[in-house]
Parts: sequence; structure tokens; C-alpha cells
Amino acid sequence: MKTIFHLDMDAFFVSVERNLNPLLEGKPVIVGGNPKSGRGVVAACSYEARAYGLHSAMPIKTAYRLCPHGEYIRGHGKEYSRYSKAVKRILEKYFPTVERASIDEFYLDFTGCEKMYGHPEEFAKKIQTEIGRELHLPCSIGISSNKSVSKIASDYKKPNGITFVPHGKEKEFLAPLPIEKVPGIGKATFPILRARGFKTVGDIANASQDYLTTLLGKYGIALWEKANGEGSTHFSTEHERKSISKETTFGEDLVNKDKIESILFELVEEACQLLRNENWQTSTVSIKLRYSDFVTWTRSKSLPATDDDKTVYNVAVDLFRKAYTRRVGIRLIGIHLSKLEHFTEQELLFEDEETIRKRMLRAVMKIRDKFGFDVIHMGRNE
Repeated sequence: MKTIFHLDMDAFFVSVERNLNPLLEGKPVIVGGNPKSGRGVVAACSYEARAYGLHSAMPIKTAYRLCPHGEYIRGHGKEYSRYSKAVKRILEKYFPTVERASIDEFYLDFTGCEKMYGHPEEFAKKIQTEIGRELHLPCSIGISSNKSVSKIASDYKKPNGITFVPHGKEKEFLAPLPIEKVPGIGKATFPILRARGFKTVGDIANASQDYLTTLLGKYGIALWEKANGEGSTHFSTEHERKSISKETTFGEDLVNKDKIESILFELVEEACQLLRNENWQTSTVSIKLRYSDFVTWTRSKSLPATDDDKTVYNVAVDLFRKAYTRRVGIRLIGIHLSKLEHFTEQELLFEDEETIRKRMLRAVMKIRDKFGFDVIHMGRNE
């Protein structure tokens, strides 16, 4: 039997915002649209805000009417991504297979790890504690024999809860839960089921597959299987990215080469940080130019595999200087890294100038991951 964890970050966007601004602690926090204009929806809200009836996907206008004294924040997408990657790196230290289902939830294959780590529930407490200590983020964890039950279980004791469903007890655990706890039962399906008298997951489990198929089509069979404690155990890890791209469109066309090259270096910094975060190196650098008359130019150059900002930038700026020959302003510039390959830590075993620089770059990466990208920068010639 499989043992699968579903780890779900609690009010993830709000938790990150509180790390960025501790004064938000204990207050009703709403991440999403602009309450003044009334445009947009709630992307996430704190448990304090939920007490006023707020929930994700609610129109921001409605949220403001229910909770006008809340702290409304547009959000910091890059920070959410950075924290999500940091969580993933912690999980990859322990679990042989990690599947990121979304920016704030992960499936983890614990099968066969009991001899090494002990009982799943006790190990879940260790993971929860480490994420809390290292990243100051709360999470809830569900554990069962399949993904479907584990996902439902992770929501059972939120926030900061752990729910373990022993093998063979899946159906028993699900039976008393309201039907809306089953993933996939949403605004369209819920009223159909309630109109036919379905209130609990057990009601669905006790219905016939034929009836549910007549009612909901093919989804009826899948729903019956979920209600009876069945679910997928297949893991699809993230496909390796074939390339990394960073580009920017200027507010006004630029002709100052030094200014353009400075912006190009900033794009190279961001792209190379992504390389190191994923333990990759690139062997092809491309740049993209778009002139003010919308003529677009791209060129590429191969080089020995690297993740060094300086090396990548030297290639990119050389391509730019050879390309920028027209007396026309630049509207857009971009950097594209491809032919990616994994970097092996064994390359850092030897003491030489190149190894020392690689260690320095990884130290920069860790500082940025912990304190933010803009906390440290290197000069173009460093």
C-alpha cells in the first residue's frame, strides 16, 4: 500500500505577507484586487478575515463591504514563488518523490520511508516544525493511501493540522463529511447533488454508479470512487524546463546603450538565479531586441555549460552590441537561456578559482532566497 502526504500551506499568500510585514499579524488580511476601484477578486484571506464571511474568489467589492477595516494588499507574486520553491527544497531533502500540485500544495510519496523516518504522523510533525522554523509558514498535512483522501484530510484540521487516515479506513473517514469537501464538487455539481438528497460523502458512496453516471456523466463514476476512498497514487513530477526567459518592455523607447546594458544585466541576474535555484546550467544564450518600429531581432550563441551571471552577461552583451546597429530606439529587450543541464555538487569538491566563484554564487542565491532578491546584487564586472 502507498503512503502519500498532501501538504497544503495555510493561507499561504497571507502568511508570506506577514513575513514581509509582521504588523499584519492578527489582523484581517485580504490579498487581491483593489477595494477602492472595486475591481478584481480575493486571491487569499486570513482566518481573521474569513470570520467576516470572506473567501477566495469573492469579488473584492463584496469583501470590502463585509470587512471595510481589513488590510487590503495587492500581493507580491515573486515572493510567493520564492517561498514556494523554498518549501519544495525542504521537502526534497526527505521525500524521494515530490509533486508540486500548485504554488502552495505538494504531494509527497512516503512509501517505504517508515524504516528511515518512523511513523508517518510523527514525521509529518517534524516537517511541519521545520517549515515553521525555517520559513515561518504554517501548513496542514493529510496522510493516506492515495492522493484524493490525503487532499481531503489536509483540509480536515486547518490551520496547522495533521490528519492521518490508516489504510483501510478511507471510506470510514470520508463518510460523515459534507459533500462539498470532495474536490471537484463545485458550484455546478453541488446544487445537483443536494437537490437529489446527497448531504454527506457517505450518501454518494452508498449510491449506485449507474445512478451517478446518469446524473453526472463520466464524472459520476470518478465521484463514486472518491467517495469510496479510492484515488490516484501516480506521481507526475514537474517536467524539466527546456528554457528560461526574462524580458522587459520599456515605458518609453531607449537609445542609451549603457542604460540598456544595465537593464540587460538585471535580466541576466534574475535568469541565472533561477538556474541556480533549480541546479541547472545553460549552454545556449539568446537575446531578443524589439525596436520602436516593432522590428524584432534574435540571436544565439553557444558556450560551455554555466550558471555564472558574469559569463552569461558577457555573451549577452556581446550579442547586443553586434545587433544594435540601427538608429532606432529599443522597445523591448530579453534574455533566453536554453539547452539546460543539471549541475552536480561534485563539481565543487576541488579548490580552484572557478570553484570558489561557484560557491560564492550559491551563497548569493541562498541569501536572496532567505531575504529577497534585491537584498544583494553584483556589479556587471564582478
